[in-house]
Amino acid sequence: MSALMANESLDFNRLKELLNLTDGNLASHLKALEKEEYIEVSKTFVGRKPNTQYMVTKTGKQSFKAHIDALEQLIKNTQ
Repeated sequence: MSALMANESLDFNRLKELLNLTDGNLASHLKALEKEEYIEVSKTFVGRKPNTQYMVTKTGKQSFKAHIDALEQLIKNTQ
């Protein structure tokens, strides 16, 4: 999610490269995020090659921010 939060959109290969994941591992994580409606998927063709772009939804942004806020609160409480 952090990679998608920092970019307007990323394609599958760029995400795989950034996160150093296998195709299957990344696909399963993306499927779970899509199921929760945290990301949306756009499938197009570039020439004859399929290109799948992933973008964070409004729900995804809100959930990610809540997660970061909870982590920050946890850190504050342990100091």
